[in-house]
Amino acid sequence: MYTLSNLGRPAGRKNRKRLGKGEGSGWGTQAGRGHKGKKARSGGNVPPYFEGGQMPIYRRLPKRGFRNIFRVAYRTMNLGRLQEFDETEFDIAKLEQLGLIPSKGQKAKAPVKILAGTTEEFTKAVHIKANAFSKSAAAIIEKNGGTAEVV
Repeated sequence: MYTLSNLGRPAGRKNRKRLGKGEGSGWGTQAGRGHKGKKARSGGNVPPYFEGGQMPIYRRLPKRGFRNIFRVAYRTMNLGRLQEFDETEFDIAKLEQLGLIPSKGQKAKAPVKILAGTTEEFTKAVHIKANAFSKSAAAIIEKNGGTAEVV
């Protein structure tokens, strides 16, 4: 029977090393930090990118590229994937439910764009509501008697 007075440490657990607690502990004086220098001071640590005073690699290499902060990242879907379904009405919620576009994760809130892909043989008349359509996808949908509605 265990009570608060006779509880012990679980088997396999060790005491942590108590640094700087006097000479008798074996870890007094410098407490494992060596003599002087930046790493011996409190709050002193060298960042991982520091190369000992040498010109760091992030300054030696030229800056490259450009990131457009106005870029819109769409969830895309090719029109040909709708050929295998019996339905003719599709909206964003329906596409998520059928698993054709991601509904969870990083892109879950991104707008949806319908692409033509390789859909020369697409012959189905479908009515699709999405955030954007490629020109060729909209043309194929309307050629087959369907509608491409931008929401």
